[in-house]
Amino acid sequence: MVKKTKKGTENVTSRLALAIKSGQYNLGYKSTLKTLRSGKSKLVIISSNCPPLRKSELEYYAMLAKCTVHHFAGNNIDLGTACGRLFRCSVLTITDPGDSDIIKVLGEGQ
Repeated sequence: MVKKTKKGTENVTSRLALAIKSGQYNLGYKSTLKTLRSGKSKLVIISSNCPPLRKSELEYYAMLAKCTVHHFAGNNIDLGTACGRLFRCSVLTITDPGDSDIIKVLGEGQ
């Protein structure tokens, strides 16, 4: 059972890395809210240790924007590392996936 979740996490991480390399994205809470309000967001990824109030607010905005939400298995340090950054990131939004099929895969999973 542990191997399956690890493989799923690696799958999401590799697709996320490809989406970041070839597509458009925004890191952070404020810029995520801006893209959700403008309706440009296609996928919101939230880390596991994001505060509950902030998480519920993001989920509410995503529901209004008809956007998919994915809860990342790792914490904000892992999400920042998956993005190829050296800092922490609790929320990121993908506006254009580029060559990656991350939106199709995570949309089917939920």
